[in-house]
Amino acid sequence: MKFFELLVPGVEILIMAIMIYYLLSFFWNTRAMDLVFGLLAFLLLYTASRWFYLPVLQKLMLYFVNVAVIAILVIFQPELRLALSRLSVKGKKYREITEFDKFLDSISQSIYRLSERRIGALVLLENQDSLDEYANKAVILNAQFSPELLESIFITTTPLHDGAVIIRGTTILSAATILPLADDSTQLSKSMGTRHRAGLGISQITDALIIVVSEETGKVSIARDGIMTRGIKTDRFKGIIRSVFNPPKTAIESRFDIIGQLKKWNQ
Repeated sequence: MKFFELLVPGVEILIMAIMIYYLLSFFWNTRAMDLVFGLLAFLLLYTASRWFYLPVLQKLMLYFVNVAVIAILVIFQPELRLALSRLSVKGKKYREITEFDKFLDSISQSIYRLSERRIGALVLLENQDSLDEYANKAVILNAQFSPELLESIFITTTPLHDGAVIIRGTTILSAATILPLADDSTQLSKSMGTRHRAGLGISQITDALIIVVSEETGKVSIARDGIMTRGIKTDRFKGIIRSVFNPPKTAIESRFDIIGQLKKWNQ
């Protein structure tokens, strides 16, 4: 019994170390890493306020925590959703690989290969609003998506590289698409050119998700609902697209899935 009591602190330290390592490895080099550093700074400040007995500062910090928790859940929903999905008790071989998963992996690899080579790109993922108005004025492709095709379109020596690519589902609908520019470009920096203005402009009038690769810096940006976010890393990139185009199942759909599984087991 005493031997077990001696082991308990070591086991707890090991579990905490694994949890911290997982969080750091998941959030490293992402926007959420700033949140981790901010949280550490907040804890240090709170400890100092208790140490030097500063009651007013302590109370203000506690009020701030109540609001910050909700804000964190809203802002970092894609990262949290992806992090929780990785904690699945099932092994990878038991996970269903859907057509959407394959498309997501392919477009992610393609976009970040363009990013590494600093090849500018502008890609629209059509959502509920139809983009036929813009596709019909461009070069119609109607080709099945492939990373090779997407990357070859944006090579600067090809005639289709100047303009946007519209993707509907897993089909490349058009290339060399001309888009309206944003009237209000105050959120764009001086290093952002026409490609970013066009991406921001179309995001203000449609519900499409726009992906922009900077030719100057190689950074990947995503625009949606008139807001552009820069410096998107791979994990957040996948999380954002999945949260928009692969919504969680409803209770009715989940119930049908359970009934389907029970039928399989009874056969």
